[in-house]
Amino acid sequence: MKVTALAGGVGGAKLAAGLQAALPSGDLTVIVNTGDDFDHLGMRICPDLDSVVYTLAGINNPETGWGLAGETWEFLGALERLGGDAWFRLGDRDLAVHVERTRRLADGQPLSRITAGFCAALAIGSTVLPMSDSPVRTLVHTTAGTLAFQEYFVRQRCAPVVTGFAFDGAKYASANFKLNGISHAGLSAIVICPSNPYVSIGPILELPGVRAQLQARAAPAVAVSPIVGGLALKGPAAKMMTELGHVPSAAAVAQFYAGLLDGIVIDRVDAQQADLIRATGVAVLVVDTVMVTDADRVRLARETLEFAATLTVRKDGR
Repeated sequence: MKVTALAGGVGGAKLAAGLQAALPSGDLTVIVNTGDDFDHLGMRICPDLDSVVYTLAGINNPETGWGLAGETWEFLGALERLGGDAWFRLGDRDLAVHVERTRRLADGQPLSRITAGFCAALAIGSTVLPMSDSPVRTLVHTTAGTLAFQEYFVRQRCAPVVTGFAFDGAKYASANFKLNGISHAGLSAIVICPSNPYVSIGPILELPGVRAQLQARAAPAVAVSPIVGGLALKGPAAKMMTELGHVPSAAAVAQFYAGLLDGIVIDRVDAQQADLIRATGVAVLVVDTVMVTDADRVRLARETLEFAATLTVRKDGR
């Protein structure tokens, strides 16, 4: 069963790990958002990409949801004592990835090849692809001005009121993947992980041709809602929805992906929204979507894949 997942951040990494555990080795491809990548202290930092890679390798920090387990912070402490720019937390072990990635980029290697090399070194059986080898940068329009994503997310802790988004460079970038016309290769499902729709999945969808590919999909597409009971389990998705004039809900997530889905998985606490979503022609699976343990990840992944297997691809694009 060949599965392609779109992911970014902690929630996406968790479900990706569940999918990897539920599928035979080599059957999962994870397309990862790179819109939040940035250069810091002379190094290329790829937060979502690293979260997915670390989680698939089983070396992520389960307490923070980002970074490496058993991390130390001597470098950051020394940098702060020198008056350096230490607002973005880089652990000692984590530095190795950033330094080596930056070195390989300077040597002319594309990000996709570098990521494949890291995955091989970490014995990851799935394919992990940055959404593009070309730079795309997410900009957050706020009442305090337009901010680079990490400036908004980390430095200002999501405090400014959001009014919109832009994805600098997206229209000139080439996607590292295809989502349609490959049913002959055995693609069984496209899974949109429970990541922030606006800033984790949105940049992927902004790449030229990606929305058209999803609309012409040969395999069923299923999303897992990152909103549970009106709240985001991690990150600012619910806050962003509210500030953009939407009620944070699973139904709002389904609406964001209008025309791109055959089904959506929502939590039991949101079961009352199922009929509203079904009225738009999107099938709904109601299960427990909160992933606390590794067993939760695998269970949700299996339920999502079993649900996808029951779906018929919608041909009307609506």
